[in-house]
Amino acid sequence: MAEQSGISRSTILRGIKSLESGKEKELELTRQRQDGGGRKGVLEKTPEIMDALNRLIEPYVNGNPESPLRWTSKSLRKLSGELNAAGISASHVSVGRLLEEMGYTLQSCKKSHEGASSPDRNEQFERINTVAQEFMNENQPVISVDAKKKELVGNFKNNGREYHPKGEAPEVNVYDFIGDSQGKAIPYGVYDVKANEGFVNLGSTHDTAEFAVESIARWWKTMGMKRYPDAHSLFITADGGGSNGSRNRLWKSELQKFANEFNLQVMVSHFPPGTSKWNKIEHRMFSAISINWRGKVLETFEVIVNLIENTTNRSGLKMRCKLDPGNYEAGKKILDMQMQKLKMIVHDFHPQWNYAILPQKEL
Repeated sequence: MAEQSGISRSTILRGIKSLESGKEKELELTRQRQDGGGRKGVLEKTPEIMDALNRLIEPYVNGNPESPLRWTSKSLRKLSGELNAAGISASHVSVGRLLEEMGYTLQSCKKSHEGASSPDRNEQFERINTVAQEFMNENQPVISVDAKKKELVGNFKNNGREYHPKGEAPEVNVYDFIGDSQGKAIPYGVYDVKANEGFVNLGSTHDTAEFAVESIARWWKTMGMKRYPDAHSLFITADGGGSNGSRNRLWKSELQKFANEFNLQVMVSHFPPGTSKWNKIEHRMFSAISINWRGKVLETFEVIVNLIENTTNRSGLKMRCKLDPGNYEAGKKILDMQMQKLKMIVHDFHPQWNYAILPQKEL
């Protein structure tokens, strides 16, 4: 029977004894063994394991520096080792099952905390929305601006995947050394909220306020001026930091030059601290660009320009992109006397977030 069935002799012998004892009549037809048969579970053998596991996990969660796992990984094998050291035998598989019963799941860190939140942030959002709607109702341009993450240009891995013939995936450098690259691409974006059109000025030196305002000027000459021929004002929404930050003096000084050159009243509203994700350019334009070039090798600046210009989405986004040959120096300072010469009007509500720069000549 053992040779024909592949069942061990000892199992067959136990079955014979069970038949001879008459206990098989007590079993349900669907059962193969009596209640309580088989190996005892770790929780049944050592009921104290749950308390022991809690003592290991909870101090880590609560930040107790005396926990043995406070400064180490909470891997299943690490927990199993700590339990074994305490005299409780449990495999890492058993520890995983127990953790699930306790309500724990395997998770990664979640990016959600952006720093301190202003109590007036909702009022600022409402103000931005109101002003933007007023501008669009009068067919005046409303743009959202920001700089996208810098990218190494060359034969480097780009996150994401795309289809290739089997075994013909692009081969890229193992290490991302800047010396092996053509430099860094700095995409500064301008998103036209009403028209659902975007423009990217692709620089290669520094992300400065001078570069940011030049990007807006290039958008105006390339796209904005044609779409809004009767424009007398421009509304800009931007993050509170970086090259277009609310405290950046050079940003305001360059906007004055822009207003003078194009004879436009420039109104600016910054998003409150910790709310950059609400900037429309992030989820309406930059996300589409990232999806379009995922898994593609950004070998040259020309490749990046083509990928950006061919970006679209279901809402009909249209994109333009131009290389900026300018050399933008970091560290330029604007003195108090230069700031005093600006034709700037600030709003009563958070003047550092809301202000207008008027052209220093008649409209």
